[in-house]
Amino acid sequence: MTYNEIIECLHDLADPEVVLLKEKRFGIVAQNSLGIYHKELKLIAKEIGHEPGLALQLFDSGIYEARLLCSKLLRPKNVTEDLAEKWIKVFDNWEICDSFCMGLVAKSKYAYTKIMEWSERTPEFEKRAAFATMAAFCMADKKADNEVFEQFFPIILREANDDRHFVKKAVNWALRSIGKRNIDLRRQAIEVAGDLLEFENRAAKWIAKDALAELQKEGVRMSDYPRGVYRPVRRQIDD
Repeated sequence: MTYNEIIECLHDLADPEVVLLKEKRFGIVAQNSLGIYHKELKLIAKEIGHEPGLALQLFDSGIYEARLLCSKLLRPKNVTEDLAEKWIKVFDNWEICDSFCMGLVAKSKYAYTKIMEWSERTPEFEKRAAFATMAAFCMADKKADNEVFEQFFPIILREANDDRHFVKKAVNWALRSIGKRNIDLRRQAIEVAGDLLEFENRAAKWIAKDALAELQKEGVRMSDYPRGVYRPVRRQIDD
């Protein structure tokens, strides 16, 4: 399919009712949205295949669904720092944020760098991008030792006071994902959640309670990625 054929296809699938439904039911508010479900975009992406040049052209169209489609036509090897920074500036809801972060950034060689950088950003979906990437990175990198993920705990403690809905949800997601990587990180994630319970902030307490509900549940689904010998770690919160 050519660029023009794809754009025409997207307009043919447009449904204003879907725009309203996604906003009402899922909190997805997007600029220049045509109203197309994710499953339909997946089918289009499957037909097109891996087309980096076409993908970037679609992103530059400014059409919301074309940008989502872009995230499905690229591979992690196509990610550059310049592209990651270009993408993050247009994130205005969790759907597009998570689509790029989970499918591309978390699996790229820039994952760790972008987690660290983006966690210090102020805009809601730029900060969410850090934790969405962090959560997905826990499953994407199956070889990294525990020490890599232990470095994320101070960031979680630092940012857990952010009351914004889509930030606190992502911080919680990241904490649970780290805790499910292996049994040692699970113990440490439970410790971190215990520290968060001591915070006065409501967001931090919610993050802690929700994470503990899953991580302490009998039969919680766990992975067994590389691990070191468990050791208690003193938690520090950056000023």
